[in-house]
Amino acid sequence: MSKASLCIEVPKNCGQKALALANKLGLSDKTLEIQRSEREIFIPLVRKPEENELATLREQVPDFRLTIKAFTEKKLEKKTLAEVLQNRVPPHLLAILPRALDMVGDIAIIEVPFELKTYENLIGEAVLKTHKNVRTVLAKASAVTGLYRLREFSVIAGENRTATVYKEYGCTYQVDLAKVYFSPRLSHEHKRVASLVQEGETVVDLFAGVGPFSVLIAKVGDVKVYAVDLNSAAIELLKRNCRLNRVENRVFPILGDAKQVVEDKLLGVADRVIMNLPERALEFVDTACKALKPAGGIVHHYEFIRQPDSIENMKHRFSEAVEKTGRKVDAFPFAKTIRETAPYEWQVALDAKIL
Repeated sequence: MSKASLCIEVPKNCGQKALALANKLGLSDKTLEIQRSEREIFIPLVRKPEENELATLREQVPDFRLTIKAFTEKKLEKKTLAEVLQNRVPPHLLAILPRALDMVGDIAIIEVPFELKTYENLIGEAVLKTHKNVRTVLAKASAVTGLYRLREFSVIAGENRTATVYKEYGCTYQVDLAKVYFSPRLSHEHKRVASLVQEGETVVDLFAGVGPFSVLIAKVGDVKVYAVDLNSAAIELLKRNCRLNRVENRVFPILGDAKQVVEDKLLGVADRVIMNLPERALEFVDTACKALKPAGGIVHHYEFIRQPDSIENMKHRFSEAVEKTGRKVDAFPFAKTIRETAPYEWQVALDAKIL
């Protein structure tokens, strides 16, 4: 981008002297590139020189003049956390600074190693400096636990809140990280599954959360999505997100235990079932099979696997669970790791065509 600025114009042979003087007087604009012509150099200024500064310039660089010129803005190099904290954290600890963070709207989520706990507020402030769109920095304070898959967070910089607005593939979601489970790392999986849904399908999302699968699927068009969750806070946010994204006539939020909801309301209705509860999804295979239409359909099943476990073992476990319901797996159109969750541990997505 270019920007018009007041500048000092001097012959090239006076350029270095003029620049040093402009820097000393606090006049040079270091966000703009110095311009050069065949004979002159143009030094951009942050302000008009005062009379005493002009006198100094006339005395030391008599051939200068003030003019207006268009300058190119400098591309500022983005600093890393380590660069920002270089003189504030002991050198031997810089090597273990977190290298990754999750972004949910204007909230950054970071995992601070135990050795750096003393410096976590400094680290949080550094995240604010290196990510201009971030307003709050949260540090993970516990593992994901409980029926609602929640974790504790501590605010280490910025605004004291856990609620934000997150955007993904044209959809907007209200999220409160203290009240509902949400992972931005599954964005590609949300898109992948939504891209497979055909018009006219009925989908049952057994563990819907705030709706990242359900809402995006509803954008397909003529579909019906039953979005189930046990967490009342998640269902309230899901209802808001349906209104925000204008899909409330295609997504039907249902509060309750997935097994009971299917037994009571959703037997044999689904062309497709989503089971994104990787810690316990295998326990709900019978529920997914009951929700499928008698002719069968597709189940999107998720698990965590850790070496020496394998995707083949996961397929075998899933197939056995399906057979116990009186159905069978016809094929696995998709089976891949979708993210690393810990050293030697991954989340795996398994698409199963069930008859």
